Amino acid sequence: MWLVVGLGNPGGKYALTRHNIGFMALDAYCTSVGGPRWKDERQAFTTKLKLDDIEVLFAKPQTYMNKSGESVRALMDFYKIPIEQLIVVHDDIDQGYGAIKIHKNRGAGGHNGLKSINEILGSQDYVRLKLGVGRPADPRMDVANYVLQSFSATEQTHLHEFLALAGDAIEAIIFDGLSKAATKFTRGAIGDGNDDSDAKT
Repeated sequence: MWLVVGLGNPGGKYALTRHNIGFMALDAYCTSVGGPRWKDERQAFTTKLKLDDIEVLFAKPQTYMNKSGESVRALMDFYKIPIEQLIVVHDDIDQGYGAIKIHKNRGAGGHNGLKSINEILGSQDYVRLKLGVGRPADPRMDVANYVLQSFSATEQTHLHEFLALAGDAIEAIIFDGLSKAATKFTRGAIGDGNDDSDAKT
């Protein structure tokens, strides 16, 4: 079984914020494949799907971002999921909006959800699907406030495509492996001339 964790904060006021794009990516994918309802277990909302003959557990920790590792650890222990079959989907301010990067065994880069997971697992050797949300246009704006804001109207026009591509990337990691998935889906920010990866075909 694989575990795909989308990071975010629980509650309606955070639902459409940049920091919750991990939740949004899982919601969009599971809806697109007609997944069952989410259930509440081990401090997360989870839903289980069978992709071909592979079982995949999707999870949205409900602990708030800075304690995400508590839920991830509990789910991995209960379902006996190895770290090699863990994918964490999260926002990345160091990439422009719409950019995608797939890699593993990297530092948290200031992301509190990843810090929690790394600390509680005692490892950072898992696959990460990083979804670019960019930085505030005004450098004086606090980044923590920025990621807790909703996407702009312009960003929202591309959001469906962005989330759909993230779902395709999740499938590619599981079925094709990290290297092939990274080659196919890594792309730059929307509008920078590097967003036309072959993942669209």
